[in-house]
Amino acid sequence: MTRMLLATTALTCGLAGAAQAQSAADVLDTYANIAAAKYEDSLIAARALDTAVTTLIEAPSPEALQAARAAWLESRVPYQQTEVYRFGNPIVDDWEGKVNAWPLDEGLIDYVDGAYGGPTDENQLAALNVIANPEFTLSGDTIDASDITPALLENELHEADGIEANVATGYHAIEFLLWGQDLNGHDDGAGNRPWTDYAQGTACTNGNCDRRADYLAAATELLVTDLEWMANAWAEDGEARTALLDNEQAGLSAILTGMGSLSYGEQAGERMRLGLMLNDPEEEHDCFSDNTHNSHYYDGLGIQNVYLGEYVRTDGTVISGPSLSDLVAAENPGLDAEMKAKLSGTMMALGRIKSAAEAGFAYDEMLARGNDAGEALIMGGVNGLIDQTRSIERVVTELNLDQIAFEGSDSLDNPSAVFQ
Repeated sequence: MTRMLLATTALTCGLAGAAQAQSAADVLDTYANIAAAKYEDSLIAARALDTAVTTLIEAPSPEALQAARAAWLESRVPYQQTEVYRFGNPIVDDWEGKVNAWPLDEGLIDYVDGAYGGPTDENQLAALNVIANPEFTLSGDTIDASDITPALLENELHEADGIEANVATGYHAIEFLLWGQDLNGHDDGAGNRPWTDYAQGTACTNGNCDRRADYLAAATELLVTDLEWMANAWAEDGEARTALLDNEQAGLSAILTGMGSLSYGEQAGERMRLGLMLNDPEEEHDCFSDNTHNSHYYDGLGIQNVYLGEYVRTDGTVISGPSLSDLVAAENPGLDAEMKAKLSGTMMALGRIKSAAEAGFAYDEMLARGNDAGEALIMGGVNGLIDQTRSIERVVTELNLDQIAFEGSDSLDNPSAVFQ
C-alpha cells in the first residue's frame, strides 16, 4: 500500500496560547475516553460471541449457528468504529492485524470449493486446511497441530511464512468458520455453511467437525483476549492513553492521521474503489457474511464521532466531551462548519449503501461490472470520503500541526498499477 502526503507543512510548530493548549488536552482526554468505551464495547460483544460459539459447539443446531452469526454481526458495530484509532496510534497499528486482517486465503483454515484452487507461487499455504491436517510443514519445520489452540493460531499459523493473506485469527477467520465461503458471485446471498459442520458422529458434514469446533473456539477465545488487552491499554494509566497524552501536538496529529488515513487510502481506496475497479466480490471487507455495507457505514461513523467528540455506546450511554470540532471552531468557525457538513454528507452516502443492501441490493451485486446503480452508490461513498479528507487537510493546517502522511491507495493515486 502506498503512502501519500496529503497535508501541507504547518507554518508553526505548536498550538498558540495557553488556553488553546489546555483545550487540546481536553480534546485528547475525550478522544481517549471514547477509545476506552469503544474497545470495552467491542470486548463485551466479543464475550457474547464467545458464549454463542460455546453453545453452538456444545449443542449444534440451526438455531445455535444463527445465534452465533447474529452475535458476530453485533460485535462488528462497535469494533468498526474503533478503526479510526489506527494509523495515528502505533500501539493500535502493531496490534490490529491480529483481530481484523483481511482479505484472507481461507483455504489455510478449512475446506473450500474445488474452484478455489491449491497452493500458489505467492502462497504455498493457501489451501493447507489445518482443520483437516493435524501435522504440516512450515518453512522446513514439522508443525504439530494435533491440538488446535490459541497459541497455535497466533504463533504458528497467523501470517505464516510472512504472508499477510495467511490470516488465521480475528473477526474474519471466525466469520469464515460461521458462514463458509460465499459462492454466489455477484448474486445475492452470503456463505451457507451448514450447522452440521459442527455436528458430532455420523451427523458431521465435511469431516473434522471436532477440529473445526476447536478452531472456532480457539479463535474466539483469542479475540476476547486481544480485545481485553486493547481495552486495558486505553483505560486510565494504560499504555495507549499515556502515549497519546504525552505530547499534545503529537496527540492531535494522531487523531487527524487516523481520520485522514482511514477516510482516504483505507476506506475510499482499498475497501471501496479497489473492489469496484476489479468488480471482485472477494474484495468485500466482510465477504463471507455479506456485511460489508455495515462495515463501511460504521467505519465512516467512527471518523465522524471522533471529530465531534461523541460516541453512543452499545447500551445507549453517550460518551462526549470537548472535541476537535470545538478546537477548530475556536480558530475558524467556517472550517468547522465545512468539516461537519462533509462528514454528514459522507454518512448520508454510506447510509444509502447500507439501506440499499438491507433492502436486498447486496454489496456483491453493486460490485458487478455494468451495474450502474451499484457503481453510483459505491462511488458516492468514495467521493464523500475523498472530499472530507480535503477538509481534514485544512484542519491540519489550521491547527498549525506538522506535516502528516495519510495512507494512500493505488486505486486512487495510480489506478493503472492496479491492473499490472
